[in-house]
Amino acid sequence: MVSLDSRSRGRGVRDALPLAAIAGADLALHLALSGRYGYWIDELYFIACGEHLDWGYVDHPPLVAVAAKLPRLLLGESLLALRLLPALAGAATIFLGGWLARALGGGRAAQILAAVAVGAVPVYSLFASVLTMNSFDPLLWMTCAYLVIRMAQGSSPRLWLAFGAVAGIGLLNKYAIGFFAGALVAGLLLSQRRLLATVWFWLGGLLAFAIVFPHLLWQAGHGWPTLELLSNAARYQFQPVTPLQFVWGQVQIVHPLTLPLWAGGLWYLLFDPRAARYRFLGIAFALQFGAFLWMQAKTYYLAPIYPVMFAAGSVLFERLVPARRRAWATAAVIGVLLAGRAIVAPYVMPVLPLEMLPRYVQWLSSVGLAEVRSERRAMGELPQIFADMLGAEELVAEIARVHDELSPDDRRRATIWTSDYGRAGAVDLFGRGYGLPPAISGHQNYYLWRPSAVSGEIVIVAGIQRSALLPWFDSVEVVGEARCDLCMPDRVVTPILLARGLRVPFDEFWPLVKCWTCDRPEFAKGAAPRPERR
Repeated sequence: MVSLDSRSRGRGVRDALPLAAIAGADLALHLALSGRYGYWIDELYFIACGEHLDWGYVDHPPLVAVAAKLPRLLLGESLLALRLLPALAGAATIFLGGWLARALGGGRAAQILAAVAVGAVPVYSLFASVLTMNSFDPLLWMTCAYLVIRMAQGSSPRLWLAFGAVAGIGLLNKYAIGFFAGALVAGLLLSQRRLLATVWFWLGGLLAFAIVFPHLLWQAGHGWPTLELLSNAARYQFQPVTPLQFVWGQVQIVHPLTLPLWAGGLWYLLFDPRAARYRFLGIAFALQFGAFLWMQAKTYYLAPIYPVMFAAGSVLFERLVPARRRAWATAAVIGVLLAGRAIVAPYVMPVLPLEMLPRYVQWLSSVGLAEVRSERRAMGELPQIFADMLGAEELVAEIARVHDELSPDDRRRATIWTSDYGRAGAVDLFGRGYGLPPAISGHQNYYLWRPSAVSGEIVIVAGIQRSALLPWFDSVEVVGEARCDLCMPDRVVTPILLARGLRVPFDEFWPLVKCWTCDRPEFAKGAAPRPERR
């Protein structure tokens, strides 16, 4: 006789195969496109962070730096290597979306529909296309959700240890998972309190704290720099969104065509008696939605929670459609979702030739799909993610030209100083091929990597205006510029300056360049006191 366990494993394998095929197709697509356009500004910074591995950074926890370092060690220097882990995380999230539908009681149709819905979400396609902390958030959040679902179904409360481990790793990736974990616990308090009445819940919490504790020590040892950065971001960078903009932003980031599916999933989890033991998921979503709405948060902050809504919506769809019509109805919905993904794909994936993108962006705006933006930075002709992938190598080539024209003695003493971490990261990555020294910058964690031996006698400066430097140096001349017509407006022209003779000791000058998500360093605003001549 065939045992019940053998039958269950067989069903599990049969259910997993189509989900793996969908996830594999998405993985292949992202890997095929991974080498287009160029390195994203933040990727250049994360690569630099990977060269300075630590338990923390001014603007993010340490996991993304490890994710930048590891594949480059194993696979070499390439965009494909750098973006492999994000693509794998995106594929795994698609698989898990279908598996969540299975865990919620959905059959094959619900599982496939949920996986396709996750794959059709624009913001997930973006997360899987570049290395960013957001690349791993949906997978980590949904793994936590799956573990609690299993416990709600009667699995051992020891799974709280696994939950704690995943949540702890998630906190080393991005702090936002703490909001999700708190919302889940609140949902359980309101609907499934018994799951919390176990010592394993507290042990799981202790494990999460133990995992993140070294990062907390780093923060404390550096004066809690992330708190200063968040305060600056609220003052200089973020543009608060209205409640209506936040709601419309949610519809946008997960695609308007998926709205019936995830809204139906929310209704199912909150009100359908068949989903009573999973009600905590709907409560968690509602609490987080309300909290982020009240906080005027960026629209994509809530993005990692949607796979569970798609899973629940797919289960409801499967139960509402009669069995005799289910196959073609599911196929029709999947067709609509895939068509919708194809329409918005060029906005989040490097699909089109660059010269075609401006017309595409104009068309999206004309049909009412202009992006809800939560930052004050002026937009150019391209989506910001792609505009910020351009011009880095040309900039470094121009800096190298200036460096090569110096005398041999000046070259040995020269320092390269850039206005931001993107330009500094470009110099550090591409400059090795030109024999350039590492860059310095006051932006984000580059400020903490201040070199010990800088005299300020000869400085090649990129991205800072001459008028800001004149009070501080004996001479400042414009020696070149790097142009990037399709970059963001503030990066179309990057002046290259040669500054000689810093008038104050470098140790006195350096604190003035500190910029932790500020609008500009103090000296660049002309607000810092002029130095005394010595």
